[in-house]
Amino acid sequence: MLRARSSLLSRVLARSYATAASPHALVFLEHRQGNLDSASLSALTAASQLGGEVTGLIVGNPEEVPSVVEKAKKLKGLSTLLHCASPQYATLLPETVSPLFEKLLSQNSPFTHVVSAHSSSAKSILPRVAARLDVPAVSDITSLEHDAASGSTTFTRPIYAGNAISTVRAPSSIPIKFFTVRSTAFAAAGAEDAAEIEVKTLDPIEVSDALTEHIGTSLTKSDRPDLGVASRVVSGGRALKNAETFQSTLYPLADALGAAVGASRAAVDAGYADNSLQVGQTGKVVAPELYMALGISGAIQHLAGMKDSKLIVAVNKDPDAPIFQVADVGLVADLFEVVPEMVEKLKQ
Repeated sequence: MLRARSSLLSRVLARSYATAASPHALVFLEHRQGNLDSASLSALTAASQLGGEVTGLIVGNPEEVPSVVEKAKKLKGLSTLLHCASPQYATLLPETVSPLFEKLLSQNSPFTHVVSAHSSSAKSILPRVAARLDVPAVSDITSLEHDAASGSTTFTRPIYAGNAISTVRAPSSIPIKFFTVRSTAFAAAGAEDAAEIEVKTLDPIEVSDALTEHIGTSLTKSDRPDLGVASRVVSGGRALKNAETFQSTLYPLADALGAAVGASRAAVDAGYADNSLQVGQTGKVVAPELYMALGISGAIQHLAGMKDSKLIVAVNKDPDAPIFQVADVGLVADLFEVVPEMVEKLKQ
């Protein structure tokens, strides 16, 4: 009887000293035309803040994957790199990519977190995989903190067009925590030449009965910096009147500054600019060093996409325009007079 009690007490004490598993994140590294997306590098930085191992995953067609793998091998923060190449992954459809994730995250998976940028592809793929595994997903996070003792992870994410911050805690009872990262909230992970990581090849999961088919991709080509990662952005609003005026007014200034061009939703809806240039809650979220808002009133939806910019310059004829509430430098003037003068000064 005494031996039985001693054995039971030993098991109880062992249980009370058990600790949560060390975090191990799987980061979905997206790429285009052989180059890693900068937003995925921000997701890698976020994953590194969990304080555990970080494994990268690259999926794509056989022509692009090898060159992307060579670049990803040098990324700071990665401990392992997985890659899978197949013609069916040339375009990442949720129906074809999800089975690969499900196999990776099946029983006895070492991963505690699945991380990606808050991109169009990831917003389709990760929630689907999470639902298949019957776990929740947290989207568009701006900070995170992992408690190693309890195994819980706490995230913050903006809600109500950025006017409030929601704090979300994923407890240890959630075996795999899915989340997407707002790229402007985390610095992009850099490369280190001395990095030596383990690289593994995964076999593709063939999907023969996919319900959707990729027809084509239409991309806007420009010699200017990409809007999502540009350090300078020049944006125009409805005050630009039409597409021709939008181009003739904004493009010379953008070229003089080496800046990307953006637009408000009103300008996009009016046909002044392509929807790929839209900045705001339903467009792209940017945080450049310099953001110039020309003829933009500053609707709450637009502010949600640019108010984290380091320096905001606004030009508007209306002194009561909401954009002046967030602007660091504001000028009440006619943009059609101000912008040409700025271009001339910059050219000197």
